[in-house]
Amino acid sequence: MRARIVGTGSYVPEKVLTNQDLEGMVDTSDEWITTRTGIKERRITCNGEASSTLAACASQRALEMAGISPEELDLIVVGTITPDMIFPSVACLVQDKIGAKKAVAFDVFAGCTGFIYALSIADNFIKTGSYQKVLVIGAENMSKIADYQDRRTCVLLGDGAGVAVLVREEGERGVISTHLHSDGSYANLLYQPGGGTAIPATHESIDNRLHYLKMDGNKLFKIAVKSLEESVLETLAFNNIKNSEIDLLIPHQANLRIIQAIAKRLDLPEEKVYVNIHKYGNTSSASIPIALDEANREGRIKEGDLLIFNAFGAGLTWGAALVRW
Repeated sequence: MRARIVGTGSYVPEKVLTNQDLEGMVDTSDEWITTRTGIKERRITCNGEASSTLAACASQRALEMAGISPEELDLIVVGTITPDMIFPSVACLVQDKIGAKKAVAFDVFAGCTGFIYALSIADNFIKTGSYQKVLVIGAENMSKIADYQDRRTCVLLGDGAGVAVLVREEGERGVISTHLHSDGSYANLLYQPGGGTAIPATHESIDNRLHYLKMDGNKLFKIAVKSLEESVLETLAFNNIKNSEIDLLIPHQANLRIIQAIAKRLDLPEEKVYVNIHKYGNTSSASIPIALDEANREGRIKEGDLLIFNAFGAGLTWGAALVRW
């Protein structure tokens, strides 16, 4: 029995924040951003759009494609680091918004690797027979933790949500394997210091801008490339397949230079690597499912194709998944 993806959906806010817009907000330029990241624009929430709002919209589109009603869902797992509030979970709020009355619902905090972690959890629940129909979501409101006084980080981040509908089916199609890793010794390379129990919200913490994302980009870049390559090689070795057998790599959209470095190391041609970072920036755990939905709706994925997802994020966490479409 496998967990097969039978529907995908995505949603991004209507508001577009371009590199030219950022030139008027912070000391940067379109050339600087494009050269270093590959990003041209990103989508930004407004008018009370929370992470659960984005996730619910994407979920409805995915369920429509799958031909499954919300009442049929057994489980909702959301990867996010930007919940509407500390509690309750985004998953519970989505459950209510879409009317999935019987679904168990919870969130996973694994940074940009959140969707792969959530997918792995759903896959294992399905394979054990605990649940039959599962909604796996990556949803983020990264603009709400972006420091628009820090040109190194604010130019990277965007908002959006992506969803995959999984069902329990017999056959070769579906999630073949997932591979997860963590290393908390690098936690200080990418984190949001304020707002938790270590540094609760105070006037001082707000004045010191501790509620925004902090990142050591130079150190992260090297670790990210190495870890992402290793996660793909681990996946290939575990399943005894070759690089040439991959039909499409859908990587986390963090930085175009990282994506290109991984593709080069894996000897994958451009047409086998899906890229949409230029449109959305880094949407953290939402980036892979948004890209998956776009690739699916564009006809880039055909029945029987072998896909690899891989991501790297705060924690530090990283991982990969192999899927037969």
